[in-house]
Amino acid sequence: MSHVSSSPKVRGGRKAAAGNVGRPPVAWALPGILFFALFAIVPLAIAVYLSFCHWDGLNSPTSAGTANWTRLFKDPEFRQAAWLSLLLTTISWLFQTPVALLLGVWAAGRQRSRAVLSAVFFIPLLLSTTAIAMLFHALLDPNFGVIKEIGPWFGIDPNIMGSSTGALLTVAFVGGWQFMPFHTLIYQGGTRQIPQVLYQAAEIDGAGMFRQFFHITLPQLRNTITTSSVLMIVGSLTYFDTVLIMTKGGPGTDTTILPYLMYRTGFQTYDLGYAAAIATALVVVATALSLILVRFSGFGNMRSTREGM
Repeated sequence: MSHVSSSPKVRGGRKAAAGNVGRPPVAWALPGILFFALFAIVPLAIAVYLSFCHWDGLNSPTSAGTANWTRLFKDPEFRQAAWLSLLLTTISWLFQTPVALLLGVWAAGRQRSRAVLSAVFFIPLLLSTTAIAMLFHALLDPNFGVIKEIGPWFGIDPNIMGSSTGALLTVAFVGGWQFMPFHTLIYQGGTRQIPQVLYQAAEIDGAGMFRQFFHITLPQLRNTITTSSVLMIVGSLTYFDTVLIMTKGGPGTDTTILPYLMYRTGFQTYDLGYAAAIATALVVVATALSLILVRFSGFGNMRSTREGM
């Protein structure tokens, strides 16, 4: 009885074919690459070019050399706006991350009641930022808003938007109220990917709910926290419509963050060359912070498609 063995060439071909399973061709990414290039790379390149020009938006841009950038680094208003942007980003991260993480872990449960409450909680994410800003602007009106009636009950000054700290915290709260459901959804998905066998083994060893959370859930969500934080940082640095509608950069310039300074410089004083320099600096800051976070979190070393596995 003879045995038929496959040749090394055939076996090599099978291995090569097996290695290509699940790898879509590069052509599939072409529409996304073109879309990103058209609506991100090209506008960014134009902004960088305009940052070296004088332009009022009507006449043709004229070369300004490095005048806009020299002015940028010497402008105290830019430094204040950069500081306020970083402060707002920090407050937003400290406010949104713990709440979204806990809600996401809770919403990952399979009970029907959790699914219903999660659906209700995600409603703010479906509303436009402009509508939400207008809503809170009306609610916080010191003369006609709800804050006038219920503010004193909780020791809150009805004119909370008239103070520097109150205005900045309000902007952070409104942004968090809208986008926290998005980050909750990220944590919910990450939690559901954690293998249940880890929790079962922990229960056998006598670990309670809190020990399971701190020793299993949090370590397994490390890369999810990094992903959420990067999106949160970029989003917080680009707040604009909330500030425009609720505070207009005030009181004074105490909520004039970089995006609003860019808008005011470009569309109120028509110094679009300097506004382009501010926009380019904002992109550089957001990209640098994101890369630093990814670098020091170890996110770039993640190899598994399932965290911890």
